[in-house]
Amino acid sequence: MRRRARGGLAALLLAVLMAAMLSGVQPLRAQDQPAPGALAPGQTQQSTTAAQQQKPQAPPDFSAWETAAKRAESIINNPRTTNVGLEQQRQLLVNWRAKFQDAQSLNKTRIETLQTQIDALGPAPKEGKTEAPEVAKRRDELNKQLAQLKAPGQTAEEAYSRADGLIREIDGIIRDRQAAALMQLWPSPVNPVNWPAALKTTTHTLATLWQEGADAWQSPSLREQMRSNIPLILFYLFFAVLLLARGRVWFDAITMRLQRNASAHGRKVGVIVLSLGGLVVPMIGLVSLVEAVRSSGMIGSVGNEVLSALPVAGFILFSAVWIGGRVFPKGDVANPPFRLSLERRAEGRVHVGLLGLMLALNTMRKMALVPPDGVNASAANAVLAFPLLLITGIVLVRLGQLLRRHEANAGAAEEETTTYRDWVTGLVGRLLIVLGIGAPIFAAIGYVPAATAVLYPATVSLALLAILLILQVLITDLYAAIARSEQRAEESLIPVLAGFFVVLLSLPLFALIWGARVSDLAELWTRAQAGFTIGSTKISPSNFLVFVIVFAIGYTVTRLVQGALRSSVLPKTRMDQGGQNAIVSGMGYLGIFLAAVGAITSAGIDLSSLAIVAGALSVGIGFGLQNIVSNFVSGIILLIERPVSEGDWIEVGSTMGTVRSISVRSTRIQTFDRTDVIVPNSDLITGVVTNWTRFSLNGRLIVPVGVAYGTDTRKVEKILMEIAQDQPLVTVNPPPAVVFTAFGADSLDFEIRVILRDVNFILQVKSDMNHEIARRFAEEGIEIPFAQRDLWLRNPETIWEHRRARPKTPTDPDTAAPDPEAEAKPMSEAAKPDLDDMT
Repeated sequence: MRRRARGGLAALLLAVLMAAMLSGVQPLRAQDQPAPGALAPGQTQQSTTAAQQQKPQAPPDFSAWETAAKRAESIINNPRTTNVGLEQQRQLLVNWRAKFQDAQSLNKTRIETLQTQIDALGPAPKEGKTEAPEVAKRRDELNKQLAQLKAPGQTAEEAYSRADGLIREIDGIIRDRQAAALMQLWPSPVNPVNWPAALKTTTHTLATLWQEGADAWQSPSLREQMRSNIPLILFYLFFAVLLLARGRVWFDAITMRLQRNASAHGRKVGVIVLSLGGLVVPMIGLVSLVEAVRSSGMIGSVGNEVLSALPVAGFILFSAVWIGGRVFPKGDVANPPFRLSLERRAEGRVHVGLLGLMLALNTMRKMALVPPDGVNASAANAVLAFPLLLITGIVLVRLGQLLRRHEANAGAAEEETTTYRDWVTGLVGRLLIVLGIGAPIFAAIGYVPAATAVLYPATVSLALLAILLILQVLITDLYAAIARSEQRAEESLIPVLAGFFVVLLSLPLFALIWGARVSDLAELWTRAQAGFTIGSTKISPSNFLVFVIVFAIGYTVTRLVQGALRSSVLPKTRMDQGGQNAIVSGMGYLGIFLAAVGAITSAGIDLSSLAIVAGALSVGIGFGLQNIVSNFVSGIILLIERPVSEGDWIEVGSTMGTVRSISVRSTRIQTFDRTDVIVPNSDLITGVVTNWTRFSLNGRLIVPVGVAYGTDTRKVEKILMEIAQDQPLVTVNPPPAVVFTAFGADSLDFEIRVILRDVNFILQVKSDMNHEIARRFAEEGIEIPFAQRDLWLRNPETIWEHRRARPKTPTDPDTAAPDPEAEAKPMSEAAKPDLDDMT
């Protein structure tokens, strides 16, 4: 029964679904169906209906635009127009400009078709010449149609320029007004004359709050409403007090425990995520407090303003506390963001919290403390804002000193040198010190708007930089968790690129912080979308994106084809390794070239307009880069002709080694000393190259040996022949040979000449043969002579007498006065000169 019930339910649902689908399909009414005779040959009713649905895009209403443009010009010329009115008018102009930009491509396909038709008729006849009447008539008709189709686009282009100019005017007016407001001189806040205005504003706000509460308490209905909401109010209050008092403490304890006990991978991610609870939980408590006060019904309009500003101010304060805890962490933390002691880090957390408090109080001041009528608003705002600006400046100076201390500690570390990041940190510290000292001075003079426009954006920018730093740590730790290696994450380029991308995304936020309007950023984006023109080619971000995507696809396909050839296709052929590498490299160059051509074509970039520039570049390349071009062409010749391949044993000049890689510009040779020598490709093409293993591994080995005079030469020849024939790598055809080469100065010289099957083992074979020669000669009693020299002196008596006849000097050992003790000792027979031998 259950199966039947399920089957019946499924059938019912299927029937309902089909009915709903069929209900959306309406049959073609009789009056909408064209007569069979009205259809063109081969045309069906479906194709006619589709053609009717594809209506051409209607051009903009240019008469309505003319009215809107005149109205915008009158508003712009009126100096009493407020910034709000200008912004509203600007938005209307932006909408019109977007319509005109779209209208510039009206009838684009039809225009291209007509232009192709006109080109097919050939060039127009020159002056004084005529063409066939049929061709001339057809050309005139096509030109008229072309002009008619181009008219809406040309009109839209003119209207686009007009709208764009009006938008630029509005932007200029608003910027001028903003600059004038910033440089406005208010009454000096340090002048006691202006203090009563601030006091009146504060007392007026407090009195208004008290009066609103008293008036609400006098209302019986509001008192009854509060009594009925007492349980809800108490619940909100209990929840608010609990979360505000203990919520952040709980999450700090959990965060510290995780920081001590969690595993290395992903520890920082968990710590940062959990620490956000210290921001979210107090905010929930603050919102509960606001709801408790509102549920009482004892507030008025000013109270609502204060309650509306309270969550915003609380979020600023709690965010500052959270940022301070992340940037200046508690306890012993591995690799903290700044090299500071525990005491300095605690000081940094206090200063960041104070900055958040100043921003929160300034937000409350602007939303709640409104000067009443009859009070100098500029004086009141200047006096109320100055203490906050002064404290903010002092805190920024202290933070700047901490950042400079970090730079000094990083430079004093023996194991590391000062990095670029440390240098930037020190630079930011110096800027904070300058701003913290200069802005309050300007505010004291009276330039409170300028000081406000500098100090508070600098504070928010500092907070955003801290958030970027936290995000960089988070990205690096995420990559370390994925790669399972912290060292690999620190050395990898991916976290750096990701951080750079995040910094790029934050640039609009920095612009908004420093006073840029959203409309300014939208205008920049519109300009970027419009692109720029090089010659007759217009390049926009969409073109660039298409170029990057198509080239990336082509490059990826090329690498995939190279990998398939290298690993699957070429190893199954009889081609040697050098030929396989040449084919893979050639396929890579061809694929990259085709990818570049396809990307340029897909992006719609016309390179014909760059022909002159390309010609000039070619001349410069021919003169200035001729060596590079020569090496490039030589590299292509090496890949095609393949006189040298990877793995070959070659000798180029004084360099001998194995070819390891052949690139477009140069070839890398690994010598037998295991050093890499980079040889330009042109040297391999134009110079003399000895390739020991290109076409055959066979190679000749010559082992010279000498024997003493008087040795039986035939016996030596026989021994050497046996040694050569016993070597396994020596070929039989051609057979080895022993040659009696010469009568040397000290020996009878012989040579063993053999052909090896693999010349790569030439040194090993030569060493083995020398060992065998020494062993056999020792067994056979054959002496291997070595060079000896006898020294003969002519007329030794004359030399001896001349030495004895020289005058004796104290410093000359040959003629010095004889030692009496030495003369008393008789000379040994061995020390006496043998005159017979000397003669």
